[in-house]
Amino acid sequence: MRPENHSSVSEFLLLGLPIWPEQQGVFFALFLAMYLTTVLGNLLIILLIRLDSRLHTPMYFFLSHLAFTDVSFSSVTVPKMLINMKSQHQSITYEGCISQTYFFIFFADLDSFLITSMAYDRYVAICSPLHYSSIMSQSLCGMLVAVSWVIASACALLHTLLLARLFFCAEYTVPHFFCDLGAMLKLSCSDTSLNQLAIFTAGLTAIMLPFLCILVSYSRIGFTILQVPSTKGICKALSTCGSHLSVVTLYYGAIIGLYFLPPPNNTSGNNIIASVMYSVVTPMLNPFIYSLRNKDMKGALRKFVSKKTHSSN
Repeated sequence: MRPENHSSVSEFLLLGLPIWPEQQGVFFALFLAMYLTTVLGNLLIILLIRLDSRLHTPMYFFLSHLAFTDVSFSSVTVPKMLINMKSQHQSITYEGCISQTYFFIFFADLDSFLITSMAYDRYVAICSPLHYSSIMSQSLCGMLVAVSWVIASACALLHTLLLARLFFCAEYTVPHFFCDLGAMLKLSCSDTSLNQLAIFTAGLTAIMLPFLCILVSYSRIGFTILQVPSTKGICKALSTCGSHLSVVTLYYGAIIGLYFLPPPNNTSGNNIIASVMYSVVTPMLNPFIYSLRNKDMKGALRKFVSKKTHSSN
């Protein structure tokens, strides 16, 4: 089969979720509710952090950026998926597909770096509490966020440029609900060895290294707690790190399930389920995790609701 030049490709067909047609309505309502919960919940977190001066700390500075990233991450794929569920024309333009791939990788990597920055913040807070204010300065926090944006953008741009140079066969059907990089590479008639090398290299940089940094941070936290064994110390560490550990487990658990399972389990259906977990479910759960398990956030929420109630009366 003679490959066509990528510039002649006008659109791709997204197959969407592997569900029966009669189930479309139920899943549409479910994912719409999940998306609205993600957007409203994370925007509420950003609003509370902005309004409550008690939350103007490094931890909540990173959390506000994570909330913004989660809203953007879900917005890359979910609206298009919802439109396709209600449309007979489930296509996406070539330019739209390339853009979707870029922003999906960008926000996924940015999530990873921000979660790592939060782990470092917790490490300093527990292991060096007396020097916390001097170490976690406003300039360092801003630099960590800026570096996260730059590296995530560079990784996403690398993958996108390598994807844009490929030729595609006559079959333009993507067996996914968005333009997943792995699915796109399988459609190509070109040699994708350079793309695979970039996936391995960028994966180490954006996923494995941050994950190892998180493991080291929590190993040091655990070692510090064991040096002063007390129920009060353990409870303080759990209240400080519990929410973040929950997010780490959800995010990296889904990614490990997607990319590191043995090949027999790594089917197209499993890939879609794992993608839904870390691009739709995790961003939706983050507001609940940080609000229900965090007394500062619950206090800020009560203060906000009380102020609104009094102003309406």
